[in-house]
Amino acid sequence: MRVLLVGEINLDIILQGDGGLPIAGREILVRDCAMTLGSSCAITGAGLVRLGHQASYFGRMGADPAARLCVEWMAGLGLGVSMVKLDPALKTGITVSIASQNDRSLISYLGATTVLRAADIPDDAFAGFDHLHCSSYFIQTGMHPGFEDLYRRAKERGMTTSLDPACDPAGEWQSYIDRVLPYVDVFLPNEMELAGITHEHDPVRGLRSLANGRTLTIVKLGPQGAMALVENEPLRVPAPAVDVVDPTGAGDCFNAGFLHGWLERRPIRDALALGVACGSFSIRALGGTGAQATEAEAMALLTEAVEFKEVARQ
Repeated sequence: MRVLLVGEINLDIILQGDGGLPIAGREILVRDCAMTLGSSCAITGAGLVRLGHQASYFGRMGADPAARLCVEWMAGLGLGVSMVKLDPALKTGITVSIASQNDRSLISYLGATTVLRAADIPDDAFAGFDHLHCSSYFIQTGMHPGFEDLYRRAKERGMTTSLDPACDPAGEWQSYIDRVLPYVDVFLPNEMELAGITHEHDPVRGLRSLANGRTLTIVKLGPQGAMALVENEPLRVPAPAVDVVDPTGAGDCFNAGFLHGWLERRPIRDALALGVACGSFSIRALGGTGAQATEAEAMALLTEAVEFKEVARQ
């Protein structure tokens, strides 16, 4: 499959330790660090390439060292970058991730993330692609309400579509997303994002509240795996237990694994299993693209996992 990725591109600086966040006026030390490609959409795209798909990016960045690093990394990971525009009037976004084995906190400068508009994306950008994927819906403020037009145009061209909303730093959880979902085939929030969007803190109720007869919503549950509704009944696949190095990008790697299975028309249970395997595989190295699985590696992890064997017997 050929996948068109539209959206944000940023540099990630990952600081890993267990000392928590710094207190004003004080310094904490971390045990490891990495500077790497960030952005949910780019990490998902790189994961899809690793799984055998073709993926190209449409986005805008600054013409600065951070942008050049990101473009170099993207090209090195196999992503098409011919539609990435570097603009000297902009600054590339940067995210600092303070990560522990259990969770992470993010501090972001959005920069060029906010400037892309649907009107910037010509119709010929869709040519030759089978699937559209976007991420970080809420922080791409320049695309509001243009996301609806973007997804409508993709559907008019016979493309399948997916969307990862990511978090809303403002905590508002609106921004026209209800207008976009009728054009989205696969919606990929995590548990916190689903609760924010639906005001339902039970994932099953949240999934049912978004049911529109068209969109398949998957809720990512971290160490508890992932869940979807199949014939209005919850289907959950647990995540394999692995040693955690860094959870950065795990949800994006899940996206790649799930979409790989879904695009190949595999059963939802199998696609969920691939998603949780790819997400779990990724947390064994720093950064979202530090350890992305091939299908053989994902399947090997599932074969070894007691949790998956129990689900497979059901």
